[in-house]
Amino acid sequence: MRKVLMGNHAVSYAVRLARADVVAAYPITPQTQIVEMLSEFCAEGSLDASFIKVESEHSAMAACIGAASAGARAFTATSSHGLLLMHEMLHWAAGARLPIVLVNVNRAVGPGWNVWTEQTDSLAQRDTGLIQIYCESNQEALDSVLQAFRLAETVRLPVMVVLDAFILSHTEEPVDVPSQEEVDAFLARYEPAWRLDPADPRAFNMLVPPEHYMELRLLIQKAMDDALHVAAEVDAEYGRHFGRSYGLVEAYRLDDAELALVTAGASSGTARVVIDELREQGVPAGLLRLRLFRPFPAEPVSHLLAGVRKVGVIDRNISFGQGGIFAAELKAALYHQPQRPQVFDFVAGLGGRDITPATVRGIVGYLLEHDAPPTGPLWWEVKA
Repeated sequence: MRKVLMGNHAVSYAVRLARADVVAAYPITPQTQIVEMLSEFCAEGSLDASFIKVESEHSAMAACIGAASAGARAFTATSSHGLLLMHEMLHWAAGARLPIVLVNVNRAVGPGWNVWTEQTDSLAQRDTGLIQIYCESNQEALDSVLQAFRLAETVRLPVMVVLDAFILSHTEEPVDVPSQEEVDAFLARYEPAWRLDPADPRAFNMLVPPEHYMELRLLIQKAMDDALHVAAEVDAEYGRHFGRSYGLVEAYRLDDAELALVTAGASSGTARVVIDELREQGVPAGLLRLRLFRPFPAEPVSHLLAGVRKVGVIDRNISFGQGGIFAAELKAALYHQPQRPQVFDFVAGLGGRDITPATVRGIVGYLLEHDAPPTGPLWWEVKA
């Protein structure tokens, strides 16, 4: 059926369709409506899950870790400072190889106190071992959550699905909601190879001495490497079931592009409109949208940007002392290309500041006027 849903409720419907066994809930703006609706589903009986109201986000992930260790399909959601409070437990979830799905609604980190969108909160977790998927629309949010459970349970790593605060979380769009029967055919019941079971006692997460610790880290790295092709396979199969697939990255009008923008999240739609305008004006511009960030899809990104002379990365995030995080990752991915494009890092839209068509046009204008980027990021539309 087709329903008009805000992004948060699109996530809630996806979790119900996935038949989550455990939902750990702690409210924080702007994700609260996700777990609120899930609590309603549990109360009315349309979702047969244990709904655990915890005292903090740290406890929310701890509850998911316990549930997943016992063989349950576990879910939670958070934003910003809540995700930062979870940080320790994210390492535990990934290190224990637990297929938990977490939705993070991107929100800026204080101080100053701010509830609007920015990607720094999720990108600050990039080294925890969580797979990260960035959504452009409410439809993609629903679809990505369903894909995330399948991906997580295949490679045995937690997955974070990310969407923009308010731009997606609180904005309503038409969303195709698949039937339960269709989802059941795509996403089978979770059957872990190992679980906490009093009838079959085992030890989990014990002290690991130096002669074994590195090998366990290597297994996580190999799982991340596997996740690249598994994510592509899951997305392709999802497309066969439901008629929608997204790829690890999206290439838009890149075939003959000399100039490209790189985006992630909801700003991609704005950039796509500007690309169409530029093409009508004879400017050979294209767009690359990053959907999968961890593991980083270096090979498809390098292939798609081969032949492009200049790349402008729109970073709605900041790593202080370095610059935009997507730009840094992109430079590393392109390093081995014999003829690398010039990569310009534009930090824009922090704290929910609008990234408008005029913003994107200004960025393209800068790319057209300059042959090489400056040292460090370009802080775009900052007031003097």
